Amino acid sequence: MTLFSMNEITTYRWSFEEDVANYREAGYNAIGVWRHKLGDCGEERAIDVLAGSGLEVTHLAWAGGFTGGEGGTFAENIADAQEALRLAAGMRAGCLVVHPGGRNNHTFRHAGRLLRTALEELLPLAAAVEVPIAIEPIQAACAGNWTFLTDNRSALSLLDEFESPYLKIALDTYHYPVSGFFREDLKQVAKRLGIVHLSDCRGQPSLEQERCPLGRGLLPLRDIIGTLQDAGYTGAYDIKLMGTEIESTDYWSLLEHAQFALEGFVPAFVSSSVS
Repeated sequence: MTLFSMNEITTYRWSFEEDVANYREAGYNAIGVWRHKLGDCGEERAIDVLAGSGLEVTHLAWAGGFTGGEGGTFAENIADAQEALRLAAGMRAGCLVVHPGGRNNHTFRHAGRLLRTALEELLPLAAAVEVPIAIEPIQAACAGNWTFLTDNRSALSLLDEFESPYLKIALDTYHYPVSGFFREDLKQVAKRLGIVHLSDCRGQPSLEQERCPLGRGLLPLRDIIGTLQDAGYTGAYDIKLMGTEIESTDYWSLLEHAQFALEGFVPAFVSSSVS
């Protein structure tokens, strides 16, 4: 069964408990968990709430910052990522999304060295707890302190170096070029994806990441999804929306509209309402 999750960032104002209850009632079979809300709820209680909900967890977001741009020492950020992997295992998450951190005045070579050193420490634990690490490339205009990896090819090269089934890529359609549909690029990454975040936008990607409801923007979502599936992607889809328009929209309307859009985009979509 294909998993379709709502990302907790989409429903920013709801609590963790509200997210779980409302996603379940709306018919979603999974949730994309945000550590910020998990911390507000309390990790042990959150895992209990999830266990009783019937919702699968497509991913946990996020860990990383290994280049130091967001504070913390390298060792502290490694320890945090290790904690996140164990937490992801506790909720049986499909993967842990990792943002390596921006260049932070390093050369690209040194930033890459920091990331590789981090992965050498983290991948044995990822294998032990059976939770893949999904590195997320972010379009250059949005990358900021999140990452110095700004395209899928760079991420693929990293995966080729490690050759680990526990190192994957997180693909966010928002960071897909509005001006072009690079089918071959998608075919190359399809079987190496840990999660696909679905979103839409009405203009070029920007640091503010102004997204809009699925199908109301410029992104060729049907073609993107179709290409991924034809190329062998069988994983989960996660609806990740944010920005001014999303924050001013009724959240229940967003949940319902996203399901309506998915019916047109994903042949495998079936609402799994358990309400």
